[in-house]
Amino acid sequence: MSPHVHGVELHQWSADAGSERVRNAGGNVEMAVGDFFDTPAAGRYSAVVGNPPYIRFQDFAGDSRAKARAAALRGGVALSGLASSWAAFTVHGALSLQPGGRLGFVLPAELLHANYAAPVRRFLFENFSQVDLVLFEERVFAEAETEALLLLADGYGGSTNHARIRQVTDAGALTIDMPDAAKWTPTDPAAKWSASTVSPEAAGIYAKLILGGTFTALKTWGETTLGMVTGNNKYFALSPSRVAELGLLSSDVLRLSPPGSSHLRGLEFSTRAHNELGSAGKRTMLFRPASDPSDAALAYIAQGEVDSVQTAYKCRVRKDWWRVPLVAKADMLLTYMNADTPRLTTNSAGALHLNSVHGIYLTPEHRKVGRELLPVAALNSVTMLGAEFTGRAYGGGMLKIEPGEADLWALPSPAVVAAAREELLAIRPQVAGKLRNGNVLEAAKLVDDVLLVRALGMRRPEVAEIRAARAALAGRRESRSRRANS
Repeated sequence: MSPHVHGVELHQWSADAGSERVRNAGGNVEMAVGDFFDTPAAGRYSAVVGNPPYIRFQDFAGDSRAKARAAALRGGVALSGLASSWAAFTVHGALSLQPGGRLGFVLPAELLHANYAAPVRRFLFENFSQVDLVLFEERVFAEAETEALLLLADGYGGSTNHARIRQVTDAGALTIDMPDAAKWTPTDPAAKWSASTVSPEAAGIYAKLILGGTFTALKTWGETTLGMVTGNNKYFALSPSRVAELGLLSSDVLRLSPPGSSHLRGLEFSTRAHNELGSAGKRTMLFRPASDPSDAALAYIAQGEVDSVQTAYKCRVRKDWWRVPLVAKADMLLTYMNADTPRLTTNSAGALHLNSVHGIYLTPEHRKVGRELLPVAALNSVTMLGAEFTGRAYGGGMLKIEPGEADLWALPSPAVVAAAREELLAIRPQVAGKLRNGNVLEAAKLVDDVLLVRALGMRRPEVAEIRAARAALAGRRESRSRRANS
């Protein structure tokens, strides 16, 4: 008996092409042209397959968004305003299944790590007796920035506590001879599934360290916040030579970590380093006059108005457009766009920071040891692996970590760092030297020997397993970047 296929497609051309492919494959087809969310989820199909559109929240608005969120709510899934369209498609597709039915969707890898996808992850575990994921080493859609995966869920109406994971090279490897699946059981199905992409051995070692309390979330150490938004960095961030040229007074400017984060790849951002950057022409001063601007500041404000700086949204909503809202001077600065791994740097210069980096404000009880040692202690393979789990991969192979994600980033606990203080201090100069030469992995090996092996008693094969898992995830990011640029 020929399979009977019901299709829903928004565009007539695509509907016609899809119908022809089904008929050519020997199936019968009924194709409707319209919005998938206008199709009632009647629970009538034995299988639902599709490649939902990956429409970002910025472009997914109005009636379309309202219908999608309502469809997801019918499945008990409340999607945030940041959710892309595929999330609601997944839930609505599942609700269209008969008991025991199967779901097969090509989805963005955001399913694994996006915060907004948390209720979808939980929904899949709570409504299917089997969840399989197929991950690709290479990009499936060369023209798309988004990494894709294959979701295969079976047994609608059941539930499970684990997923089966397969990794293949590309879409051409989707054959009956695919590698055996690895079983992965998360502690919380709604939490990020990034750990599913590493070996079960590495995931188990990592989980044991977290559950044992030797590694803890960054929020245990303190608070992570966004930096200042000026509205126009070229106007507000000035080099010392430009400050002198304008005749601005010391009361008109404040010490600033210059835009970007390339200068924050060491252990400490010192006053000396700040001064050297200024001498090199970097924009290390923030134009932010006191309550009584100098004559030179007033002249610069007037020039800004001639140049329409005040028309930018962030400027025009201020009482005084030229007075940037300040943040407190952070104890530490955290890079959030990284080719290798996020870096923590002690802000000894007491510089303000822009939104090109995050600020870390340590709790009073952890401030001394944190400022002294946390940048060193964070350069261990467990924390570097945790960054791959917690952050998200972006175009160009970059790893991005937002404040909410940084809050959950696994760092050595304050007690572990304090106990290893003398040994960490002893290797600090060597670690700093490795970083100056760009040898991040060599620096991490020094820290691993002190923190993981000697302080925590981890066996070297366990450390090697963690190191290999981190290298595999970072390698996937980097290889995708190389292929995209080739």
